Parts: sequence; C-alpha cells; structure tokens
Amino acid sequence: MKRRAFGGTGREVGEVGLGCWQLGGSDWGDVSDDAAFEILEAAVGAGVDFFDTADVYGAGRSEALIGRFLREWGAGVFVATKLGRLGLYPDKYTEASLRAATEASLERLRVFALDLTQLHCVPTEVLRRGEVFGWLRRQRDAGLIRAFGASVESMEEALLCLEQEGLESLQIIFNVFRQKPAEVLFERARERGVAIIVRLPLASGLLSGRMKPDQAFPENDHRRYNRDGQCFNVGETFAGLPFEKGVELAEALRPAVPAGFTMAEMALRWILDHEAVSVVIPGASRPEQARANAATSGLPPLDREVHARLAAFYREQVAPHIRGPY
Repeated sequence: MKRRAFGGTGREVGEVGLGCWQLGGSDWGDVSDDAAFEILEAAVGAGVDFFDTADVYGAGRSEALIGRFLREWGAGVFVATKLGRLGLYPDKYTEASLRAATEASLERLRVFALDLTQLHCVPTEVLRRGEVFGWLRRQRDAGLIRAFGASVESMEEALLCLEQEGLESLQIIFNVFRQKPAEVLFERARERGVAIIVRLPLASGLLSGRMKPDQAFPENDHRRYNRDGQCFNVGETFAGLPFEKGVELAEALRPAVPAGFTMAEMALRWILDHEAVSVVIPGASRPEQARANAATSGLPPLDREVHARLAAFYREQVAPHIRGPY
C-alpha cells in the first residue's frame, strides 16, 4: 500500500482506505456484525489503515463496530468520523450539541481523542456563518479531537471551508462520472495543505460495470429509497445520475477500460492518479472486495490517452445529466 501525507497533520495514510457507511446496516442493506468484522479484518490485512465513518451511520452502529474491532485487533488505524446529521440537522447546531456529538463518538469508538472529525454535509448557511469551525477549534484545543475537516456536497461549500483556519481535510464526491473537483478545487487545496478524502469513487457501484437496468436493491438501501434524492442529496446516490442513464453510461465506458484492468480498477486508479487526493475510501460489502480495492494502490498509473478519453467522455456524455448540488 502506497502512502500519502494527510494534510498538515504530520501523518501519512495508505492511499486506499475503507468507507464504512455500509457497516451501519441501514443504507446499503443488512450487514451482520460478523460480516462487518470480516470486512474490517480483510481491509487491514491488505494494508488499509484509514477508516471513514460517521455517527449517523446506523445511528452509531458503524462507529461502535469499529471501536470493538480496534479494541480486539489492536490495529493502528487512522479513524475519521463525522458529525452534524444525527440529531443536529438542519438547525440544531450549537457549541454544546457539537461537543455532545463528539463525546458520543469518543465513547462508541473507545478512544480518548478523535483522529479526525468532519462536519457532515451541514447546510451551506451554517458553513457560511462559520461559528461551527470555532467550536471545533475549541474541541481541538481541549484535546477531544486531533484535527477537523468537512464533508461537503458542492464546490461552493468546499471553497467556503478552505478559508477556515485549522481545516485539515475536505471530503468530496469525485469519480469518473463527477470530475468538477479536479477543475475547481484541487489546486487550491494543495496550496493550503488541505487533505482531500474522496468518497463514492465507484458512483454507488455504477463504475463496477456490473449493474443492469433492472437491478434490485433491498428496501434499506439508499440506491432504492434515495434514487431521486427523496431522503438526502441526490448526489450521494449514483453520483447524482438517474440510475438507468448511469447504467447506460457505464456500458458506454467499457471500451475505454485498459487491457488488464477491470472497470472498477480503472475508476479507482484514475482517482489515485490525481496528486491532490490524499485517500480514496471505497466501501466494501465483502472481504474480497475490500482486498481488491486495496490492491489498486499497486496498479500502474493510467496513460495520458486514457485520461484524455475519460475527460472527454465526462464533458460530452455525463456532465449534462448530473443532478443536485455540485
């Protein structure tokens, strides 16, 4: 596993981490405790040392499972969590409520200080007012958190956050189907020494190249209940693309996949080829998927022709169909 600097924290992390949204068991279908531990063990065994979770994933279940895993396995993993959706969204943001959320995460993760906490897609106006960043600075100064960042929906929000003193990371949606951050954000983040965490790198599975137009999803899977943004930002599901159009675009992308790569490998490698990216956090529903994702760190970079082809494909065929804040 190749490693990259994580913002100004002085730490390095493996460039492929593990997104742990699915471990909540409420948004990607059911996941048993045993299955969750097998996924976490497989990821760590493959060199992963960065987990991304949030208090809202399964109302604390994802954090609690990670806390149990780390206590039992003693793995030296950088754990990034998030706060701001569970009980706070959209208008219950106070210094006391943020501190209570942090203290609850500390208890579930079984640690004395959080490696990183991130504002979790809070309203743009809350970011613009800026009070929440001062509250997080005080949590950092009190030793509750070691660093703070923000997970955002749009580039407008990302640029607002970049102006905040002490911000160490930005988490964004970035993939072959959603390329705007490379144009708008990456150079500015690099200039300020802010880490970039990439979520939804496979566009909720579209970029695995395995989905069919009649694909069925469980009732407790956001790819069913949030397909058109019914419950939260549509961009979090299939990168904001209508599902049928996304399947069509993935099929049209197949000729661009280089020999020796799967589509998922190409999609992950494409992200890693951007130097501004600190870590990409694909999820995994099976241990073998976690190992396969981690292995992309060892793949060779894509050549310039592939990058040019994917850029043209995005501009001409994908961008007009993206919905939601971007």
